Amino acid sequence: MNRIGAIGMKDAASPPNAGTVAAALRAQPPSRPQRVPVECGDLPFVIRRDGTWLYRGSPIGRKELVCLFASVLQRAADGGFWLETPAERGRIEVEDAPFVAVELDWRGHGGEQVLSFRTNIDQIVTAGSEHPIRISYDLITCAPTPYIKLRDGAGRFPIEARISRAVYYELAALAEPQVVRGRQMLGVWSRGQFFALGEASTGDGI
Repeated sequence: MNRIGAIGMKDAASPPNAGTVAAALRAQPPSRPQRVPVECGDLPFVIRRDGTWLYRGSPIGRKELVCLFASVLQRAADGGFWLETPAERGRIEVEDAPFVAVELDWRGHGGEQVLSFRTNIDQIVTAGSEHPIRISYDLITCAPTPYIKLRDGAGRFPIEARISRAVYYELAALAEPQVVRGRQMLGVWSRGQFFALGEASTGDGI
């Protein structure tokens, strides 16, 4: 097992704080060159569509350890996913989105409504301009799959959470009509932003 594979094995209950690490890097003297992580190639990690993390084919049962690995998850400009520490980085396989939004909380209504999601690693994110909701459609069945952006990647591909079916049904219950680019759509408001879930005329599974 390389060092990335061993992250947190001794102290999984104390995941690193990404902001603290970033601040420490910025505080380094300008004359000190930034360390380039060593490429480790493909690592034996898989994140399943349901959010389960596998290591060498076995589920990682400790949530603290999953949260620790998630804290060093990055997305490259080509859309690939990496685990990256200041010392090493390696590619991992992600079947869909790396995280799942499993709970919805809302307050207000209309343009004043605020929608907050909890992910399977207990991250709370509020839908809005910085965390938009998008809908992807299956090329064969046209079935909709919703996602919410968690943070930026290195390029145009962000790190997202797939919104679970149960949470999507809750969103559908909150949907209201709105004209978007001349089309009557059903969608939800959050922090003054309207996120279309589907066309009002067809429902698109809503």
